[in-house]
Amino acid sequence: MSEQPPLVLVVEDEPDLADLYAAWLGDEYRVRTAYGGQEALDEIDDADDAVDAILLDRRMPGLSGDEVLAAVRERGIDCRVAMVTAVEPDFDILKMGFDDYLVKPVTSDTLRETVEGLLRRGEYDTEMQELFSLTSKKAMLETEKSATELADNKEYQRLTDRISDLRSEADQSLEAVTEEDDDFEKLFQEFDAGADIDAEE
Repeated sequence: MSEQPPLVLVVEDEPDLADLYAAWLGDEYRVRTAYGGQEALDEIDDADDAVDAILLDRRMPGLSGDEVLAAVRERGIDCRVAMVTAVEPDFDILKMGFDDYLVKPVTSDTLRETVEGLLRRGEYDTEMQELFSLTSKKAMLETEKSATELADNKEYQRLTDRISDLRSEADQSLEAVTEEDDDFEKLFQEFDAGADIDAEE
């Protein structure tokens, strides 16, 4: 018996949009939808299988996406989360525990690529997942903020320092990988490409 496809939870308070996302992803993944924050947490708690990835809107009535994300992380739920939202990123995202951030509107290709990237990142260790998450935040802020605003923000400076440390550790790990195993090198190629794409968008 073949292994089941990964389970993706779409959390969006606009049902038509949630159903559209689910339709885009339904050919490759098992998809569940939640039309609000509390419904999302109920879905996670009641799911027979662990949720592998969550696409989460930030601005929802009742329980916001930020609150859902905090609850997911506080419960220690091991899944990757992408915010898919109309809220432009600000420095507050530096304290949020998401893995990727998309600003609406998004295309079907972008959404599928994001889910694929989230699931791939889930295969790596905690430090590498953190590196991906922080680099995504850095790229988003650099598209929204001026060089002066970035230079004046201490949290952003700590972010860049942490990325530098993680990248150095990852480079050392890369050197230790045998030449026959090119998965780690592919990761860095995808990592750099993803950072470039985020910066362009």
